Amino acid sequence: MTGHPLDPEDEPGDDETEIMLPGGPALHFNEVPEPKSAKNRLHLCLRPDTSRDAEVERLLKLGASLVADRRKPDGWGWVVLADPEGNEFCISLAESERAALSS
Repeated sequence: MTGHPLDPEDEPGDDETEIMLPGGPALHFNEVPEPKSAKNRLHLCLRPDTSRDAEVERLLKLGASLVADRRKPDGWGWVVLADPEGNEFCISLAESERAALSS
């Protein structure tokens, strides 16, 4: 989902997975046995390299579900999705889209 590879010690399907972002923090994911029961303690807002709408469509095809569509007629806005376990996250405009709308 981030476009960056897993840590060399991790494999898809592991109970714990880490993604090292260049010039940024590591994202560490742990599988837990309990289902989601309240609002997320951490909320990710992701800015794709492609376009917001293309990324939303890609993630929906991978199993995400639409929670709220906050896209505006003028092109601004974001989309709230949830992963298959109900954890919510947002897809924002790509930098190139923001620049085009700002000019």
